[in-house]
Amino acid sequence: MRSAGGTGKLFSGNASGLSRCACAMAALCLAGAAAAAPSTFGPVIGSALLCRSHLDNAYFYSYLSTAFGPSYKHEGGAYWFKADGNLWGAPVTDIMLSDDTTDLVFVGAVSELAPDKLDEAIRGAVGVRHDATDASAYPMRRSLPGSRIVYFKEKSKIYCAQYKPLPTLR
Repeated sequence: MRSAGGTGKLFSGNASGLSRCACAMAALCLAGAAAAAPSTFGPVIGSALLCRSHLDNAYFYSYLSTAFGPSYKHEGGAYWFKADGNLWGAPVTDIMLSDDTTDLVFVGAVSELAPDKLDEAIRGAVGVRHDATDASAYPMRRSLPGSRIVYFKEKSKIYCAQYKPLPTLR
């Protein structure tokens, strides 16, 4: 529905125009274009990346599939989702989520910032500090809750990994 010439009256657009728009949007999604992040992206994914929430890959798979569509690749024990979002003021392009082939459950993200800049952004936004683990040129950074930031070419990856809980015995 659109407003007619500023009169405040609404009229319906034609159906063929809407279906062309829907087809164009579907084509963009299938072409690998990253979907915009939902408003819950920061609290849900940001908290998981900082190891501030329980990691349940079934829950996160459902969340990411709903938010960004199907994963664009599945390799190395992880599903990869294209994302167009920001966490702590840092651009995020990809989200990785563990499958069930490893002993770990993990959530990770690729950021456009270098690890030291990502650490500064996180510290400024939420106060969590990632300290370098050694004095090398490309050190891994680790927070007290257990999240890690590592170099990924000129970018960085941040992730939280935890061992899977044992199944409950009945």
